[in-house]
Amino acid sequence: MKRVKLGFAAGVEVEFTDRDRAIQQVVEWAGEGTRFPVVVFGPEGCGKTAWLKQSVEALKELGFSVIYFNPLRKEFLAEVGIKSVEEKAKEALKQASSLHALAGLMGYVIDFAVEAIKLGRGRLAVIVDDAFQLIDVREAAFIVKGLLEVIEYPPKGYERVVAIAATSEGMSRGEIGRHRWALLRPMWNMGREGFKELHEKLPSPKPPMDEAWRLTGGNPDMLAKLYGAKWDADAVVKDLADFKKLSAFTPSLSADERRWLLEAVEDPDTLLTRERMQLLSRLVELNLVIDAVPEREPRRWIDEPPPERDLELGVGRHVAWQTPLHREAVRRALEGRR
Repeated sequence: MKRVKLGFAAGVEVEFTDRDRAIQQVVEWAGEGTRFPVVVFGPEGCGKTAWLKQSVEALKELGFSVIYFNPLRKEFLAEVGIKSVEEKAKEALKQASSLHALAGLMGYVIDFAVEAIKLGRGRLAVIVDDAFQLIDVREAAFIVKGLLEVIEYPPKGYERVVAIAATSEGMSRGEIGRHRWALLRPMWNMGREGFKELHEKLPSPKPPMDEAWRLTGGNPDMLAKLYGAKWDADAVVKDLADFKKLSAFTPSLSADERRWLLEAVEDPDTLLTRERMQLLSRLVELNLVIDAVPEREPRRWIDEPPPERDLELGVGRHVAWQTPLHREAVRRALEGRR
């Protein structure tokens, strides 16, 4: 299978790395189609987009027409063998001058899928990547419902449809799961061996593999940010704190909530008590932690599950910090350090 080249950081491209099991899962879906849209969630920057881009190549090689939409990266691909649809996708993307306008293109995804099936495309893959950050949770749920209707109530018969949506936005996941319109599957940061392979591809000088792993927990985007910051972890932590607006978040907490958050820095599972659930929800909304982490049964995960519990990396059994750097940003905000 052709391996896609991915922009890793300024001036650095890397070939798609690792995630062999995740690609095999896509191949298995291609063999039968997806009965429900598969909504994949996981930490920001854990590699969902890289996996989906490689999945597009795999699905095309398996004879699928592909619709791929990623508004945050301004990408709208409609390789369905229908010139009018492909041109319409290009023109719509060209005309969208803001993130709000890009979010408005999501309805086209469903329209293009319906049109492709109408015109006899028997194998169709529809992939919506990182779009839910731009819309509210109800709109996200309706997009997933639209994908389900393409599968269940197509305009004419088809051979197979594969529908995948990926998000790091925690609140939309809860709304989608509430309606049972999708199959929810988590993806975690890269496993140690795959992360080592990626680390080896980066030019020197660079920190040792063990240090990079301890800082990022296997998150490739955090590795890219460290590379871009010339391996200055303090600079990355400060950027994270600014992006998440932690200087406004932590003063808004009560004395009890600050104490609970300090405990969660050491062990995120301590958030799982009735009185701390509101704080947990706020951390999920800020994309600082992942809650309701499933059992580590491999069939319930995309690619490899995280360790059962690794407090050095901020991973509990049921709640986990997105990366050690996210946790460190919160720790420093609580301590009043910049």
